[in-house]
Amino acid sequence: IGEDVKPFTPGKAKEIVMSLQQPAVFCNMVGDWPALCWNAKYLSAVLDGKTIQFRLGLKTVDLVPQFETRCSYVKATLEEFLAWSCGQPSCLSGPFSCYEYSKYWAYADYKYIASIFEDKPEVFQDIRWSDFGFPGRSGKESTLWIGSEGANTPCHLDSYGCNLVLQVQGRKRWHLFPPGDTSFLYPTRIPYEESSIFSKVNVANPDLKRFPEFKNTTAHVVTLSPGQVLLVPRHWWHYVESIDPITVSINSWIELDADHEARVEEAITRMLVCAIKSAENPSDGDLWLNPTEVEATSHEINLQYLNKAVSAYFKCQKASVSEQA
Repeated sequence: IGEDVKPFTPGKAKEIVMSLQQPAVFCNMVGDWPALCWNAKYLSAVLDGKTIQFRLGLKTVDLVPQFETRCSYVKATLEEFLAWSCGQPSCLSGPFSCYEYSKYWAYADYKYIASIFEDKPEVFQDIRWSDFGFPGRSGKESTLWIGSEGANTPCHLDSYGCNLVLQVQGRKRWHLFPPGDTSFLYPTRIPYEESSIFSKVNVANPDLKRFPEFKNTTAHVVTLSPGQVLLVPRHWWHYVESIDPITVSINSWIELDADHEARVEEAITRMLVCAIKSAENPSDGDLWLNPTEVEATSHEINLQYLNKAVSAYFKCQKASVSEQA
C-alpha cells in the first residue's frame, strides 16, 4: 500500500466502529492529521499562558482506586506543568510547588477542546474524524487529555456511546474488560458522575481479599502509541495509565442508538442517588459527587431529565418501528 493510502475507507472504518464488540487499534489512519503535532510543548505555545485545571494524585500504589474525589487540584499553565515535569528548580514557587514530581502525577483530563480553544476555533480542523466515517466531526466534538507519568483514570465504564482515542504524545496503557465482567468488577455509583460507572477495584493492584471475584475477569491490555487510534466499544470497562513522562491524547465519544435507553437508566440513577444523599447527614458535604459534577440537582430537575429521556426513547422506538414497517 502506498504511503498515503489508508487501510480503511471512511465507510468501512465507520462500519467497524459501529458494530465491533471488541477493542481494536487502528494504525496508519491519521498520518496526515495536523493534530499529530499537538505535543505538550506545541499546545503550551498555542494556549499562550492560559491556565487549565490539573488533577494530582500520588504515585504510590494503593489497594483502593484513587478516585477523583480523593485527588488534589491546581490551576496552572502548560508551561508550568512542563517545567514541573522536567524537575526544574523554578517550580519551587508556583502552582505545583507543594507537589514533588517524584511523588505525584498530574493530569489535565477531560478538557473539552471547544472550550479551551474557544478563541481559536481554527484548531478544531486539526482533528479529522471524517476519516472514520463521521463527516463534520472535528476537535469541536473532542476532548483533550494531558498527563505526566503515572497519571491515571480509575477503572470505569461509560454509559453512552463508544469511544475513539487518538494517542498524540507518549504511550498510555489501557486495561480493558468486557461488559460480561461487570459483576467481577464490583461496580459502584459513588463517586457519582453522570454516565460513569466506577469499579471499586484498583485493577493495577487488586485487593483479592475484599474483591475475590476480580480473578474471574479477562483483561485486554493495550499499549497505545502515538499515531494509533483505539476503539473502546460500548460498555467496555477501562483503566488508563500514562507510562511515559508526558502523554497527550484526544478522544471523541460516538453516539449510538442504544444510548436512548441508557439515558433513561441514567436519569433514574441520578434521581435515586440525589434522593438517598439528600436524606442522609447533609454535613458529609459533596464527597460523593465527582468533581466533574458541579452540584447535586433538585428533585424537580431530576424529574425533567427523566421526562426528556423517556420521551426521546419512545420517539426513537416509534421511528425504528416505522422503519421496519
